Amino acid sequence: MITKGIKRQTKQREAILRFLRGTYSHPTADQIYDEVRKEIPNISKGTVYRNLRVLQEMGLVAELDLNGTVSRFEAKRESHYHFRCEKCGRVFDVDVPVDEELDRKVSSRTGFRISYHQLEFRGLCHDCQQK
Repeated sequence: MITKGIKRQTKQREAILRFLRGTYSHPTADQIYDEVRKEIPNISKGTVYRNLRVLQEMGLVAELDLNGTVSRFEAKRESHYHFRCEKCGRVFDVDVPVDEELDRKVSSRTGFRISYHQLEFRGLCHDCQQK
């Protein structure tokens, strides 16, 4: 018997999560679909989209909503920043500590209760700089 609120792990969900945990590329849902189809040929796009939502609800996957671009997904859950290349569109994790003082500064100046912040750096990645 499944307890209310507990979601069972399906082979589709496991494949999606395994793929996301094994990549640093911040793939789109369509890219995830293309990769998971190699393992589960009969999986549908709808199944991938539904399972991404369930994995988000479970706190196992994060959706990156990068200012008007197509959503990308990742399994890394710790707070961190991102860099998006303005030429090729790839997204990279930025390995610098999250500035929690920024939350406190904004909160003290505005009176807002800050839960977290997202920061995206933009420019040219190493590959695009070489071209």
